[in-house]
Amino acid sequence: MRSNPEMLYRVVPWVVCIGLISRVASAQDAIHFEGDVPMGPNTFFFLDFEVPEGTVEIEVAHAHVPADTGNVLDWGIDDPNGSRGWGGSNRENAVVGVDAASRGYVPGPMPAGTWRVTVGKARIVLGEPAGYSVDVTLRTTATLEPQSREPYQDPGTLKDEARWYAGDFHVHTRESGDARATLTIDEALNFAQGQGLDFVMLSEHNTNSGFTLYADAQDRHPDILIFPGQEFTTYQGHANALGALDNVDYTIDTDGYTIAEAIDAFQAQGALFSINHPSHPLPECRGCAWSLEVDPANIDGVEVQTAVLRGVDFWEELCANGSHATAIAGSDDHKAGQDQGAFDTPIGTPTTMVFASELTVDAILDGVRSGRTVVKVLGPDGPMIETELSGDRIGNTVFADTATLSAAVTGADGKSLRVVKNGEVIESVRISGDPFEHETTVQAPADGEDRYRHEVVEGAERQSLSSYVWLRKADGAPDGGVPDAGADGGSDPGTSSGGCACRTPGTPSSDGTLLFSVLFLCGWWLFRRRAAGRS
Repeated sequence: MRSNPEMLYRVVPWVVCIGLISRVASAQDAIHFEGDVPMGPNTFFFLDFEVPEGTVEIEVAHAHVPADTGNVLDWGIDDPNGSRGWGGSNRENAVVGVDAASRGYVPGPMPAGTWRVTVGKARIVLGEPAGYSVDVTLRTTATLEPQSREPYQDPGTLKDEARWYAGDFHVHTRESGDARATLTIDEALNFAQGQGLDFVMLSEHNTNSGFTLYADAQDRHPDILIFPGQEFTTYQGHANALGALDNVDYTIDTDGYTIAEAIDAFQAQGALFSINHPSHPLPECRGCAWSLEVDPANIDGVEVQTAVLRGVDFWEELCANGSHATAIAGSDDHKAGQDQGAFDTPIGTPTTMVFASELTVDAILDGVRSGRTVVKVLGPDGPMIETELSGDRIGNTVFADTATLSAAVTGADGKSLRVVKNGEVIESVRISGDPFEHETTVQAPADGEDRYRHEVVEGAERQSLSSYVWLRKADGAPDGGVPDAGADGGSDPGTSSGGCACRTPGTPSSDGTLLFSVLFLCGWWLFRRRAAGRS
């Protein structure tokens, strides 16, 4: 069949136009960023990209370059409404979609607009080249299979009994990028139940991606409470936000954003802010030791024992400067008891005992807020101490001119009981019998307050300790209760690129201009053809 020149003349421009338009659309499918890591004071920088309507999945491949340096970068993804997850130093590609997401990330609606990759400068070695390479792929067809998820809902009452409940406030699953990749919520809960725990807080790094998996897991484990929260992870310290349901911006010291704003944002949602492993000695644990300046009065708790690491001295100093922080503990387990290193302990070692009116999220929170905790260093079978201070108690403070400080101890026959006042041991007695009771008469100071606690030791090793109870004179009692902690706060993350050198093969704004130009030229050509045909 012979070709028709007139037909070709009419068709070819349309083919060219359609091809150009297709190229514009496909340019949105792959966006490349590369450049040198900015060396300014900000510890984070951001790579913005545009997501069009109809996108159902985004995949981010990321790397620090060159790969053979000692540099480490962390990675997260934000949509126009906030965080969609945090992978930390996990080098796996991050995928976020409508019905599924990779570990550490949250599936859900994919709003059109400006998204960004958050890049954290976890470790930059002076004198070594530091760069990054990121490829963002936008898809209109999902590659991940849909995941069974439900919106988080309070699990309700698991046990309707006022007593001491055993738990671990610091446990990770695969939703944390540095945890074992196969570690499921069910595996962590099974291990915790085997340790005799009543509750466990799954404290993932800077993400609540596991929350939509809790309902099914809770149904399969009706005897152990999944306690919500997360590990707020910065390069100057880590903290657990007990009871937090919403993410809070973790980019501390970037564009003026402060730790005080972050604490306010957590406490405004009713969460308790507790500092983790504050005196961590290992430099390879980036940001694990606490170095941020905070108002001691705004700290709700301190991890006085993390695995084998001790934080008692830090806690004492904080309390000496006005904090009423509760003593808690956590294993910081990332492997559900497998392949433990020299500084690791499994879930439940140590254990935090919390006296609560029932086994619910709110009751456990109230117990911690009121200072009704005991830390068992060696696990749930360790010695138990019940500390009481006679008088009118509001929260963790007793108002009385003279009071009786009592300790009821079990499981510690032959060990020693210490009475601690304001950080100093004022009495040490041998524990003879099981159970064992001891009383001390104490006087309230003329001004201010004193604080008292007990601990059980064997030799030089602390095995259990109670939280402090504070004592003030009776005429210092407030008329009302203890005010709610926290205030409205928070900070919207910035959208600055951080001065990055990036190359985007067809940024969304230039794509729009190109598309308009292509359509204009096509229309102009058709107009000219019709005009020529009429002449």
